[in-house]
Amino acid sequence: MVKFSKQFEGQLVPEWKEAFVDYWQLKKDIKNLQVATGEGRDKAAPPPSQWQAPAAASHWVMRLPFLNPHGHHKENSVIQMHRKLASGSNDGAVVREVYETVVLDTAGFSGAEAKAASAFFQRLDEQLNKVNRFYERKEREFLDRGESLRRQLQILVELKAAVTEARRRGGSSAAGTTDQEDPSVSCSILHGDQSLRGITEQEQEGQKKFTKDDIAKSTDEGEDDQLSISGALGNSGRIDKPREEAANRMRTLSGKEVTCQGRSVRINIPITTPSRTVIAIRELLFDDMLSQSRKIGGIGGDGCEKLSINKKKVHQAEKMIRGALVELYKGLGYLKTYRTLNMVAFVKILKKFDKITAKEVQTTYLKVVESSYFNSSDKAIRLMDDVEELFVRHFATGDKRKAMKYLKPNQKEESHATTFFIGLFTGSFVALFIGYCIMAHIAGMYTQQSNKVYMSTSYPVLSMFSLFFLHLFVYGCNIFMWRKTRINYTFIFEFTPTKELKYRDVFLICTTSMTIIIGVMFAHLTLIVKGYSSSAVQAIPGCLLLVFSLILVCPFKILYRSSRYQFLRAIRNIILTPFYKVVMVDFFMADQLCSQVPLLRSLEYLACYYITSSYKTQDYGYCTRVKHFRDLAYAVSFLPYYWRAMQCARRWFDEGDINHIVNLGKYVSAMLAAGTKVAYENDNSAGWLSLVVIVSSIATIYQLYWDFVKDWGLLQFNSKNPWLRNDLILKQKYIYFISMGLNLLLRLAWLQTVIHPNIGSLDSRVTLFFLAALEVIRRGHWNFYRLENEHLNNAGKFRAVKVVPLPFHEVEED
Repeated sequence: MVKFSKQFEGQLVPEWKEAFVDYWQLKKDIKNLQVATGEGRDKAAPPPSQWQAPAAASHWVMRLPFLNPHGHHKENSVIQMHRKLASGSNDGAVVREVYETVVLDTAGFSGAEAKAASAFFQRLDEQLNKVNRFYERKEREFLDRGESLRRQLQILVELKAAVTEARRRGGSSAAGTTDQEDPSVSCSILHGDQSLRGITEQEQEGQKKFTKDDIAKSTDEGEDDQLSISGALGNSGRIDKPREEAANRMRTLSGKEVTCQGRSVRINIPITTPSRTVIAIRELLFDDMLSQSRKIGGIGGDGCEKLSINKKKVHQAEKMIRGALVELYKGLGYLKTYRTLNMVAFVKILKKFDKITAKEVQTTYLKVVESSYFNSSDKAIRLMDDVEELFVRHFATGDKRKAMKYLKPNQKEESHATTFFIGLFTGSFVALFIGYCIMAHIAGMYTQQSNKVYMSTSYPVLSMFSLFFLHLFVYGCNIFMWRKTRINYTFIFEFTPTKELKYRDVFLICTTSMTIIIGVMFAHLTLIVKGYSSSAVQAIPGCLLLVFSLILVCPFKILYRSSRYQFLRAIRNIILTPFYKVVMVDFFMADQLCSQVPLLRSLEYLACYYITSSYKTQDYGYCTRVKHFRDLAYAVSFLPYYWRAMQCARRWFDEGDINHIVNLGKYVSAMLAAGTKVAYENDNSAGWLSLVVIVSSIATIYQLYWDFVKDWGLLQFNSKNPWLRNDLILKQKYIYFISMGLNLLLRLAWLQTVIHPNIGSLDSRVTLFFLAALEVIRRGHWNFYRLENEHLNNAGKFRAVKVVPLPFHEVEED
């Protein structure tokens, strides 16, 4: 039977762990009480008839001020409990219940027992008060969010009705002053300014004020890289005038105001795609021109410009509201879990107290817990039902089963067949790899006197696939460790729970793919050894590359299509970085590409070799002789760092955080280091060698500082864990120091450019492959601590659900 502490830790919301009952500390207090009880009995040693009296003879009496105003209690009472009602608190709480428990002298405890029992109940009261406060704040926050979403749905319904009516009447604009006499369909578009950075700065200021010691603040603030209304909207859901004026000081990239049924509403679709970015820039460039034309020509005598709200915009707004409802429902589900688990924790810990002290106290104390706010309030439960009803009505056409697929998606069950095939393909891969190595050794491949055509054309295919699937295998190990340590990577990456890859799926992909690759390359090497060198034989590695590329873009719903397309979307977002809003998964993927420069260079060379049909003549040097191909190879070395630098620039533009500019400098230094290395490969002079050492050393120091301090959050000198940070997920602190040393060692892999190491008679390209594999392993090692730090940041702000920005903002008018 699994202990409750294990179940408790496995079921609690990771980001809210600090707000849950500290069950483990309460168990320690119970153990201290057990020790004190044993010592007290040894000293007193009363007759068995005295201390083995029936437990019912000594019971607990709850003394509440409003139930027992005179303060009388029975002579055999053990405790007195007081409940204080505090109102008008600084955090805006309506009512706060504070419980205090006093152990009476008549409880029958010895000196040490009484002290331990008092410490236990003091801790228990602290936990009860903490749970009540957190539940009340979260409940109020979700209620406010639910009210905002009700208004959003009302506006959406009215706008859709107006657009439908305008289209039915054959108006040229989807929403405009098409019918002056019918106010139900009268909508006009006004120019409005909305500062992306202005709102984000307000969110950041609000987040900085939030600490673990003051959980009274709202804790589901929008992420600082999102356009959210949480910082700008009050309980009324309106943007107050001072904040709007402050936001209007900066240039806008999006935002239109719609007056519909007498209300002025701002339609704000976040700039997350290239098309929206281009439209926003166009509006920015022509805003002054349009303003001047309205002043001169008096377009729309009422100050309104006739613009259209097409069906696509309405669909985007509808999608945003649907996502916000799903996240709200998820948050309410977490709050329900929070309520249930804490209640069970109080039951279990009081049961332990009864067992140790032989006193019947559980039932009496639980009456207080059951009547406390977190267990008696049903507002969140009713809101959960309301959200479900709204979703069924507006987004599922009345089909509840369809709605629950969004609100409560079923987790994909893990199959034993997956584990079986992992073992099967792992064994096949090992056998084929051993056979390939024996064949390569017999043929004299991978040595300095090996077949140059094979090493220049076929080996890059094998090394490229090996690096890619090694990286994927390391990512599978990351998933395993994140799940084991309860790091909520699914929430951080915003993965869909029903479509995300589990670590077993990743391992299956790796073993299956590498079995196929090694099998094909083994057959190809066998043909080469037997003397077959036709163009068809030379095209086998290229065909293998083509097949995997076609599988990657295959549109059919097979072979993990959702994960393949998510990977392609991330690559697309990285390539078009300035035009896409940067989210966690995008810059995480870009960091992975920074460790795969050898793979990208091999891919560029192979694409040139097979596209130019050089494989027919076996002219493997053509792509290195032609200048523009050589320049392209030179540029490929910069691309990952350039993409990552552009992401930092875009995040700075969106958020205004100077740290992103400092991070951009890190990737600029990496580009300079990569450039000097490529230049040194072409010109092995002492000048270029000195420049490589200087630039690479500066870049390494820069990268190490950012790894340890910013990405991992370590090296905090004032931390309670010296040289680390206050909160650690791994219990063994020495692991962090070993990891920092290992990261330092692997960051120095650039020294191979200076030393030119050779392992025996192996070809230098094999040595470079091993060094590239070490960089991939370093990146996988970095991944774990990067997400650990991100998870702890979310936990520090009790951020367990995503706040989806809402499309409609009601604006107060003068």
